[in-house]
Amino acid sequence: MRRSIAIVFALALISVGNIGCTTNPATGKRSLTFLSWDQEIQMGAEAAPQFTAEFGGQVGSQVANRYVDGIGRRLLGGIEDGVPDLEWEFTLLDSDVINAFALPGGKVFMSRGLAEKLDTEAQLAGVLGHEIGHVTARHGNQRISKQLGMNIALGALAIGVGVADEDSAVRKYGQYAVPAIAVGGNVVMLKYGRDEESEADMLGVRYMTRAGYNPIGQVQVMEVLAAASAGPRQIEWLSTHPAPETRIKRLHEIIRDDYGFTQNSPDYREYPNRYRNQFLSELSEMPRPEGEALLASLGPTSSWCGHCAEEH
Repeated sequence: MRRSIAIVFALALISVGNIGCTTNPATGKRSLTFLSWDQEIQMGAEAAPQFTAEFGGQVGSQVANRYVDGIGRRLLGGIEDGVPDLEWEFTLLDSDVINAFALPGGKVFMSRGLAEKLDTEAQLAGVLGHEIGHVTARHGNQRISKQLGMNIALGALAIGVGVADEDSAVRKYGQYAVPAIAVGGNVVMLKYGRDEESEADMLGVRYMTRAGYNPIGQVQVMEVLAAASAGPRQIEWLSTHPAPETRIKRLHEIIRDDYGFTQNSPDYREYPNRYRNQFLSELSEMPRPEGEALLASLGPTSSWCGHCAEEH
């Protein structure tokens, strides 16, 4: 009986580990991906309307929307060979909540609230580049695949404990081990989230640099987020996202080690005047999103939540 349980458990793990193990063209890493690129495109297309509606719809300014879309398209010129043609869309949401996120398949969203906190086009490119990085690194796919694999493993382990002899060590210790592993697994999944954010930061710097932007804009975005999220925060170890201060330190290291040539170079610019005159001035003439008074009464809100839109 115990041998059969072990075989079932091993087969479950092997099946999870062999399905869809691919090398990602953006990161160069091998990862577990249950979904194909076509399935990611379909998933993003189906979910995008709901997310757009939940965040107040698209900003009602063609000028502002074209500006964001143009920067996003410029960044796409720097993505890696091997990433297929996706149905890329860059949506400026009419929401005061400070947020940006991406769905699998190329649907990228950024809130008006975050855009109005920024000062330069390079900072906007940093936000969009980060979200593009989530898509090209296939973070949503990886999270779905890892969670599914964990559920299969826990299910197999629970079955093994359940059918074991009542006086056996498997039953005695397994009834405590399964819940403990489940909790530990959730912490591991949180770490996946933090690692993904750091990876998307790195890819965002890569894409914005290839598009001719000064990558210091990415650091400045983190400084904006740090100021917006002032006050008590969850302990970083149990958070899906690194603290802004951690990301700032890491970004400074990336720029110093890999992109030092961009600093004090006229070829890599920030474009503050263009951002203010062509974009912020247009937004300032648009009516405020509905519910602004309610948001103001709740105090500062910051939830730049990356690829999963899980901290609204």
